Amino acid sequence: MLYINTTLAAQAAFSVTSAAASASGSLADIDHVVLFMQENRAFDHYFGTMAGVRGFADPNVQVNARSRSVWQQEVNTILTNATDHLLPWHLNYLGGSWLDATQCMVAGDNGWNDNHAALNGDLNNKWALNNTPWSWGYFKRSDIPVHFAIAEGWTIGDMYQESVIASTNPNRVTWVSGSINAPGSPQTPDQGGMTIDNNESPGCEGPNLNCYPLSWTTAPEIYEKAGVSWQVYQGTDNFDDNPLAWFSQYQTASPDTSLGSRGMSFIGLDRFYADAAAGTLPQISYIIGPAELSEHPPYQPKDGAWLQEQVVNAVIHSPRYNSTALIVSYDETGGFGDHVVPYHSPKGTSGEWIEDPYGKFGDVYTGPGRTPRIFFLTCPLGAFGQQ
Repeated sequence: MLYINTTLAAQAAFSVTSAAASASGSLADIDHVVLFMQENRAFDHYFGTMAGVRGFADPNVQVNARSRSVWQQEVNTILTNATDHLLPWHLNYLGGSWLDATQCMVAGDNGWNDNHAALNGDLNNKWALNNTPWSWGYFKRSDIPVHFAIAEGWTIGDMYQESVIASTNPNRVTWVSGSINAPGSPQTPDQGGMTIDNNESPGCEGPNLNCYPLSWTTAPEIYEKAGVSWQVYQGTDNFDDNPLAWFSQYQTASPDTSLGSRGMSFIGLDRFYADAAAGTLPQISYIIGPAELSEHPPYQPKDGAWLQEQVVNAVIHSPRYNSTALIVSYDETGGFGDHVVPYHSPKGTSGEWIEDPYGKFGDVYTGPGRTPRIFFLTCPLGAFGQQ
């Protein structure tokens, strides 16, 4: 079990401040982008108490019927007879052993059906009933001090959205390709998808539904054609989080080809640290961490914080720091709720609205939903602020 020293937050904040204060420039200076995606946390769940963000102090919170804001989640007598609603609640309000216990807690279901049921047609008021009461729980700075120190040292994106209101695979597929191949997308039905769950068994779960493997063009292939260098940094324990492995062109690529060596090799995170120190990172880097450091419940936030610190320090101590953007994001909410209803296109927009394939929710947009994203940019591009 990894352990984060209680002084680490202050140390992280110091290193963040020192590094950011020495930098200057513009987006035109960025020639290295590091993409680091973690697992299964929602924005309010982690950063709802942070000052200056669209969190629990949101002055524009949605108000539904009976003058009830989305903070007031519906409950029933099966859950409690003491109240008729559930407010956001601090997971460690009892203190004591809960401080450790909640690090490895789970929330609810992160799949398509339960999350859409909780969203309840954008009323966003059934997280306790259609997911779990734990879905409405949150951490404070004292629970995740390293996350707060890092986020406040650079820029936190409080309107960053997961791509799809669904589980890991659809969101990571979008991360590397920009699509789940919903009807109306630029891809064709015979290229796999529509990807809305974690199916990795060859074949389809229904007509043009969760067909595997995938075969449409990915972002790294576009980088290749444009002469942009890239690399996936992962070890043999990658928690099955490398979405390129779900595409047939990578599955069949020889190890000595670019897709094979850059996208499917297991060169490890130590290679990332070494390349950062040497100033030899490619123009685009993808970081895929191991399971126990992924922050995916029940894996602990404080263990993921340790990995985040390693990655951050590698970037800020690199000779290429002033030309590098590090973006830390989370693939989906992990069954934790959020008060901001996802922004989306007008109903009927081709490729972005579908008829619910499970026949429960009518016409629905394919995404997105709010998760944390932290931007690590050279100083004048947003350090010390929220976005």
